[in-house]
Amino acid sequence: MATCVVVGCVLVAPRPAAAFDLFGLFGSEEEPPAPSVAAVPYTVKFQGVEEDDVLQALKDTSSLHRLRQEAPPDGEGVVRRAEADLKRLGDVLSGYGYYQGRVAIVVEGVTLGGEASVAAAARAAEAARGRSLVPVKVVVETGPLYTLRSVTVRDPRGGAIATEVLPPRFTEVDPSVPARSATVLAREAQIVDRFRSLGHPFVKAVGRDPVVDDAAHVMDVTFVVDPGPIAGLGPVTVRGTSDIDPAVVRSFIYTEPGDPYSPKALADIRRSVSRVEGLGSVRVREGEALDADGNLPIFVDVTERDRNLIGVSARYSTVDGPGVRGYYANRNLFGGGETLRIDADVSYLGNDLYATQRKLAGIDSNGIGGRLGATFVKPALWGTRNDLVANLFVGREAQQSYVTDAVGGTIGIRHRFSDTFFAQIGVDGQVGRSQDALGKLDYRLVGIPVSLSYDSTDNLLDPTKGVRLTASATPYAGFLGSDPSIFVAKAQGSTYYAFDEAGRYIIAGRVGFGSISGADLADVPPNIRFFAGGGGSVRGFAYRTLGPRGPFNLPVGGLSLLEASVEGRIKVTDTIGVVPFFDAGTAFSGSLPDFDERIRTAVGLGLRYYTGIGPIRVDVAFPLDRIKGNNERPVALYISLGQAF
Repeated sequence: MATCVVVGCVLVAPRPAAAFDLFGLFGSEEEPPAPSVAAVPYTVKFQGVEEDDVLQALKDTSSLHRLRQEAPPDGEGVVRRAEADLKRLGDVLSGYGYYQGRVAIVVEGVTLGGEASVAAAARAAEAARGRSLVPVKVVVETGPLYTLRSVTVRDPRGGAIATEVLPPRFTEVDPSVPARSATVLAREAQIVDRFRSLGHPFVKAVGRDPVVDDAAHVMDVTFVVDPGPIAGLGPVTVRGTSDIDPAVVRSFIYTEPGDPYSPKALADIRRSVSRVEGLGSVRVREGEALDADGNLPIFVDVTERDRNLIGVSARYSTVDGPGVRGYYANRNLFGGGETLRIDADVSYLGNDLYATQRKLAGIDSNGIGGRLGATFVKPALWGTRNDLVANLFVGREAQQSYVTDAVGGTIGIRHRFSDTFFAQIGVDGQVGRSQDALGKLDYRLVGIPVSLSYDSTDNLLDPTKGVRLTASATPYAGFLGSDPSIFVAKAQGSTYYAFDEAGRYIIAGRVGFGSISGADLADVPPNIRFFAGGGGSVRGFAYRTLGPRGPFNLPVGGLSLLEASVEGRIKVTDTIGVVPFFDAGTAFSGSLPDFDERIRTAVGLGLRYYTGIGPIRVDVAFPLDRIKGNNERPVALYISLGQAF
């Protein structure tokens, strides 16, 4: 399988890379100014440095290097730049752990070192005016690299810090770690952050005493840290709202006065307040002093977004076909943070694998499906953590093996226990007509859905740690008017684990389960039954096609579902990642999974391009056990935004 998209091209003759290096990709240097009678241009070269980061730091600090395109008016100007560099470049070497490093600067063959050499160098540089560029050399002798031998932390009275407060990992040192300034400052920041995490908002490093041992080429560092008082979180003041009721914002703050202070608690406040869709920026600021109760006042400064939003998105799968979605949203409908969103979705199966079987089964479908829906959320009812959630929809669901025309809606109350956990109960109803290989079915469902959701992940579209759990149970009871009378239960969980602090190597896993009881398979509408397969299920197989088969070998869905996925998410660069994955799952004919039935599996490899809003996902999946007689494609391509789960 191959895909080629041509936007436009122009053929040009090849040329050396250095002649066309707009962004310095090939390491070419800018051409120095030409000799001039009005100025004294020069060239500058660094010698004796092998480490790229040290060399770059020297160049970034050097006036000679940074101003090389701006020629001084005379030879004395060249020398003044060199004199300014001498001390600063020595400090750079010390900062990188070379405490015996030396720097010499040679101007037109004259090594700077005293007033006589300065005057001689200025005359030599001036003599080149109008004839040639003045050669300047920065000669570096780094000397031995010093390493960090020990880290000690004391309180302001000179006492040691207890190990239960500051565990050994904060003071232990790898003997190979260079004694660089950045390393020392980073260790100091880690120690300060440790005290802040223990409830000390005003902790300060009041002393830093590095001692260099020139004989052993090592450094010992002693930090003096004043923890300050332990504090709780004080009252939270919300500022910056104009059109949104501040009580709505406060309902998304789950801390109480007196709760332990920590940077994580402040980060949680910012994250939870950011869930108010009508808000733009959210800044959480600490007070400058404790209040009378020993708590730290907190200020939440917010800005508001434009109310109206219009968007469009597209998706494509080689087995599920293309789709387009457009939406309109109002993020503060009545001034209480209410959101109204209207979605319109159109999809097309195209010449899919089951088109012939659908025609033989008499299923009236041209492959076009669509849905128009409206969702309204009224957060913080009467200033509480209860939200009113309502949804209405009408549409045609055209799948590989069935067609359903339906209209329905849900209204419920959602209670937010915390930023990560909520529960919801409501009333759900829909009426429709379905047609599949088992025949036509008119149905009416009225139920009371109850659901729970827990999400401790750190990112919606690209989680690197945490757990997501959702579970729902809906009795569609006959005494409420349902026909058929059924009980539907669903649960799904996923978890994410990063092997490194930067989140470049992540293992992610997902498990899903579902069950329907109370009626025979043929009496349950096919859009309510369980199917596996597709981009969010078992990749490589067509969407909603895995499960029991009926007449004409068409999928008819099942009364239970079990599926699982595992991915290895590996960042190759900051913007590019690869994702090997394995998916498994199917639907079963009974209300509980029967492991005698075959579970389908697939493997694949994904490419991720990480953007500011989330990763762009390209997955290529290969079914390991293709369904016989279905002419299943040996490979499937998926393109979307965000991780698969």
